[in-house]
Amino acid sequence: MRQLLGSLVTCAVISCVLRIALARDPAVPVLVLKEHGVGSPVQAQPFVDKFIDIAASANEWSGGGRGQYLTDRQGAELYIENDKPHYGIISLGAFLALRQKYKLDVVGQVDSSLIGGREYHVVSATATDLAGCKTKVLASNHTRDDRFVEKIIARGAFKLSDFEIMQTARPLQTIRKVLSGEALCALIDDAQLAELAHIDGGNGLHSVWKSAMLPAMPVVAFPRASEAERTRFSKEMAGICDGDDRKVCEEVGIVALKAATNVDYADVIAAYGE
Repeated sequence: MRQLLGSLVTCAVISCVLRIALARDPAVPVLVLKEHGVGSPVQAQPFVDKFIDIAASANEWSGGGRGQYLTDRQGAELYIENDKPHYGIISLGAFLALRQKYKLDVVGQVDSSLIGGREYHVVSATATDLAGCKTKVLASNHTRDDRFVEKIIARGAFKLSDFEIMQTARPLQTIRKVLSGEALCALIDDAQLAELAHIDGGNGLHSVWKSAMLPAMPVVAFPRASEAERTRFSKEMAGICDGDDRKVCEEVGIVALKAATNVDYADVIAAYGE
């Protein structure tokens, strides 16, 4: 009986220790999903790690933070299911597509000089207007999400069926398809447009159509983040890149980081539809 009681006490102590250990705040998971990015995840991850460390310090996350940089929705959804992130910095198209499924709430927005996706252009070397591109080959790495292209980017100016679509895998590949003559036109974003000056022959391409300016990349909270936690996160948003941390934010390409809500994205949410 004494041995049995001793075993029960031991089990109770172990259970108590485990509960205390599990109660310690783990690192707060943060998803960074940048679709159609120019750089690779391997190149971007160290900068993301630095930025998440700054955010963790500003919000006094006792367990710190851990960020994961991904470039495709499939990988992002797997990360969401397995790691249960509290926050995400997500491309606009992915936000609109995943918003309802994962109950995403906007708590901020990132204005970046490197991210792109604020404005889209149809570019060509020889076409003089959008009509000149229709029925012709249009190269793009953005056309996998036809709903986002037609409802948010084009807003009635065109449908993908107006062109012969050449789907590309990478941002720079899109531009090279036009430069090589394999495509007459290309649908690119503002980050790709900025790259033209650094590509051999890129200055020979010009914009024949551009979209309206879209909202900046949203910062979202997942249901796992408590109301108190997300309120503080949103409140601290603007100060994350102040002072000594400004240099790190500049390395990541962040121009401004500020609080926002779903209201700031109401127009694109309505246009995208349920």
